[in-house]
Amino acid sequence: MNRLPVNSCLILLVLTATLLAACSGGQPTTNGGPATPGTSPAQVSSSADVVQASTTATSVNAGQSVNATIKLSIKSGFHVNANPPTFSYLIPTQVTAATVDSVTVGKPVYPSAVKKKFQFADQPLAVYEGEALVTLPINVASAAAKGPRSLPITVRVQACDEQQCFPPATLNTTLQIEVK
Repeated sequence: MNRLPVNSCLILLVLTATLLAACSGGQPTTNGGPATPGTSPAQVSSSADVVQASTTATSVNAGQSVNATIKLSIKSGFHVNANPPTFSYLIPTQVTAATVDSVTVGKPVYPSAVKKKFQFADQPLAVYEGEALVTLPINVASAAAKGPRSLPITVRVQACDEQQCFPPATLNTTLQIEVK
């Protein structure tokens, strides 16, 4: 069996630890506030500092379906990993919806990714930049009572710039659904 010299093993261990810390460090936050204009990497403490999630209210008849849209607004100069990500160790953008009375949610449909080359990666990565629209299929039971519903939505993202990735964040928003 071939073995690496101890020095090579230590270098690999340090590089691996550094990469893992950059890609998955920090605790998720629960705010999805707007990105601050003029945000520089030194001012970014979490992905929530540069990504905002929002929805547009929708209406649907009982017994029918509708596609809702979750809009991700990503500050200029930053990107988030696509879903699916280029590599399994990257944190993908992930939309999750809670359940509410008489409303079921299908599997999110993620937009096509942009392939972009960064100095820290050997090959282009699949990312979202600027504005990304995720489609969320909504189905309402035929026996559903008329009236409003508030569907809690969470969006897990990890923002990066040209040189580094920031701690991932969980953004919270709500989709307002009017059942007719």
